[in-house]
Amino acid sequence: MTAATRKHAATGSLLGLALGDALGFPTEFSDVPSILAKCGPWREAQLPEPAIVTDDTQMTLALGRGLRTAMDRGHLGPKRLERPVREEFVDWYQSPDNNRAPGHTCLTACALLKDPSRPWQDASRIHSKGCGANMRVAPLGLAPGLTDEQRAGAAQLQSALTHGHPTALAASDLTAHAVRLLAEGADPTALVGLLRSYAYDNRTRYHHLWLGDLWTRSQDPTPEHFIARGWDDCLAVLERLRDAVRTTSPETDPCLATGAGWIAEEAMATGLLCFLLFPDEPLTALRRAACSSGDSDSLACLAGAFAGARLGAEAWPAAWAGRIEYRDELLALGTLWDA
Repeated sequence: MTAATRKHAATGSLLGLALGDALGFPTEFSDVPSILAKCGPWREAQLPEPAIVTDDTQMTLALGRGLRTAMDRGHLGPKRLERPVREEFVDWYQSPDNNRAPGHTCLTACALLKDPSRPWQDASRIHSKGCGANMRVAPLGLAPGLTDEQRAGAAQLQSALTHGHPTALAASDLTAHAVRLLAEGADPTALVGLLRSYAYDNRTRYHHLWLGDLWTRSQDPTPEHFIARGWDDCLAVLERLRDAVRTTSPETDPCLATGAGWIAEEAMATGLLCFLLFPDEPLTALRRAACSSGDSDSLACLAGAFAGARLGAEAWPAAWAGRIEYRDELLALGTLWDA
C-alpha cells in the first residue's frame, strides 16, 4: 500500500476541489475590497450554506465518470477514453443543472461534440486556452495504474475536446502532474522545480497518438512548434510562480503575482501559489484563493485539489465535507481510486 493510498489522496483532492469551488463561487467577478466588505476578514471565510459548486466540479465529475468507464473497459488509450468522456461532456451540456455560469468555450465545443459523426478535433476550440481545460483535470492525477505517457496524453486529450490551444494542453498536463506528485508525497518546496523540469522535458513532445491531427487547425508549421508554444507559456508563468513563492505576502491578492486565472497557465500557477503559501493550512489556502480578484472559484478549486492530494481526506473538516454538493459521487470516485 502506498502513502498516497493510506492518506486517501484521491478522496482528499476531489473533496478539496469541490470545497474550493463552493467557497469561491460567491466571490467570482468581485475585487478584493468588495469581497472583504461583503464577507469580512478573508481568513475567517466560511463555506456557504448551502455549499453549491460550479461547472468546475460538475465537469471534474464528468471527466471522472468517463475515465472510470474507459478504465473499466481495459487498457486506457485515446479511442477508449474519448468516447465516454465526450458522452459525459455532452450530458453535462444538456443537463438542467448546467446553470452555474459555464464557460463559453465549453458550451460551444460541447454543442459540436453532440454530433457523433464529427471528429472531436473539429469541435475543439483551437484558439481557446481558458481555464476550463485544467480546472477539471485532477482525476488524471489521481487515477491509479496509469503510465506517464497515458496520464500526459489523456490530460491533453480531455483538454483538447473543448480547449485546443497548446497552452491549454500543456497546463492541463502540468496540473495533472502536480496533483500526482503531491499525492505521491512530493515536497511542496521542490514542486515548482519538478514542474519546470517536466515542462522542459516535454517541450517539443506532441502526443500524436492522443491528439491526432489537432495541430493542423493552427497556423503552426509543425506539431512540435505547435506544442512548444504551450509549454513556453507555462514555463514563463512557472518562473513568475518561483519568484512569487519567495516574495509574495500572504495578505495580498495572489492574482497580482501570477495572474487572474481566467486562462489556463495562470489558473494553474495562481492555484499553486495559494497552496504553496499555506502547504500545511489547507483551509487558509482555499480562503486565500477565494478572496482574490480573479477567477476565484477555479483558483480555489485548483488550490483544493493540490492541498487535498498532499494531505488527504483528513485535511477537510467533517462539517464542511459533509455538506458539499455532489458529496456522494465525489466520495465514490475517491474511494475507488484510493482502494
